[in-house]
Amino acid sequence: MNETETPPPADAASAGRVVLLTTSHRVAPGLLSWPAWQALHGADAVLCADAEHPQLPYLREAGVSVTRASPTAEELVEACAGGRTVLVVATAEGDRALTDGLARLAGSGRFAMPDLELLPASYDLPGARLLDLVQVMDRIREECPWSSRQTHKGLVKYALEEAYELVEAIEEGDREELREELGDVLLQVVFHARIAEEDPESPFSVDDVAGAIVEKLIHRHPHVFGDDSARTPEEVKEHWRRTKAEEKRRTSVTEGVPLGQPSLSLVAKLAARARTAGLRVEVPRQEGIGHELLALALRAEAEGVDPESALRAAARAYRDAVRAAEGQR
Repeated sequence: MNETETPPPADAASAGRVVLLTTSHRVAPGLLSWPAWQALHGADAVLCADAEHPQLPYLREAGVSVTRASPTAEELVEACAGGRTVLVVATAEGDRALTDGLARLAGSGRFAMPDLELLPASYDLPGARLLDLVQVMDRIREECPWSSRQTHKGLVKYALEEAYELVEAIEEGDREELREELGDVLLQVVFHARIAEEDPESPFSVDDVAGAIVEKLIHRHPHVFGDDSARTPEEVKEHWRRTKAEEKRRTSVTEGVPLGQPSLSLVAKLAARARTAGLRVEVPRQEGIGHELLALALRAEAEGVDPESALRAAARAYRDAVRAAEGQR
């Protein structure tokens, strides 16, 4: 054979197999799938480049011999020769250099490439990325000069701003903006929960926040989690109101209505509480713009219209009219 000729590939059957095992850092180490455990115990060699990989103690406890190694693509192909199976435990950052190297060798046509299998050993559950948010918030709280000094009171204005921006995204029907604003509102929740952990007298964490709302939702939805039944949204709302009143031991339907909310929303909430309780309320008859607005807000609520949303829609129309007038100058 001429020295310049490319040597023929070896027998493909003897080229072996590479298994790239990936795990999620959001799932507790050691909680691997059955196919993953089978592959780990059946491999001729198990390699891992990261000596601090969280899976290693559990693999060794299960009797899996792991060699710390960071092979090149060529070295890995050689390790598979003779039909051997080599399993690589992927690092948290992934093994891009290795997979790119294998692709390069396969494209050269000079090697009999081993079979390559990507085997996810654990999958993220829905909502798992929330753990990332909590971890990121922990680090920001500890290391960011601005975030580390924030308080509940200092963040109030941002919570209001983000809530209003979320409402605007919903009313505008902008899906991309909606996703972003939901994230901004979620950040406020996680931020406040992180600050609350540091309270010396009554600390609580984001887990306490989530646990409390889960318990509340289950308790207030016996038609979902219990034996009660509810056939209409009205029946659901009535049960919610009754259960809430029992929980809070309220003596008035007005208790729990935050007076700091926008005025139109405040009126609508009070009117809805009175209507749901079957109260006949004598509206104060006084002169002035405030009472005229009160009458309009009560009328809107009675007709099933959210006065705050209605006024915002009218305000957007007025904004467009202003812009049109500016264009006519």
